[in-house]
Amino acid sequence: MSDLFNDKAKDWDISERKLSMSSAVGSSIIKYIRLNQQMDVMDFGAGTGLVSGHIAPFIKKIVAVDISQAMLDKLSSKTELQDKVEALCQDIICNPIETKFDLIMSAMALHHVNDTTTLLNSFAAHLKPGAKIALADLDKEDGDFHPKGSEGVFHSGFDRAALQKILENVGFHNIQFFTIHTINKSGKQYPMFLVIADKH
Repeated sequence: MSDLFNDKAKDWDISERKLSMSSAVGSSIIKYIRLNQQMDVMDFGAGTGLVSGHIAPFIKKIVAVDISQAMLDKLSSKTELQDKVEALCQDIICNPIETKFDLIMSAMALHHVNDTTTLLNSFAAHLKPGAKIALADLDKEDGDFHPKGSEGVFHSGFDRAALQKILENVGFHNIQFFTIHTINKSGKQYPMFLVIADKH
């Protein structure tokens, strides 16, 4: 599989839009989830670790999962993350991790996975009983957020009711949606949600 983010990795962290988006996700997870120093966390689609950087001081360890080695190399170069964050270049749907987590978080990665149900089933399988997910992505949009023909983009955001139904069907409950940020791009506004839920 080609690394779709290979050329983007080096300049990823200088984008004001990405920095403000990651800050919104990180601060919202801190606000809505009671983090503690015993927690093992998976950051799915972790990229260069922008969200992990916000969460790392509050938990025991983060396994930063991505299929872009270039993005993870950037994450691994950050000295402030080296004690708390382990980078793992792996497709966890095809090749699950044996570790079970207290929290799986994700920022703007869901729309890059074609089969949402299979992904959420994978999340459930990687969680301890009673553990949580905190997933951020775009509300349903008209397809203009990404340039036409962007490779690796399978969803134009998500309808909250439809996503809630999938979450319920794969075994999550106490599902809550929060609007946490609005991305301004090309004169249009794109709301972002954070959905939090518990595994049965």
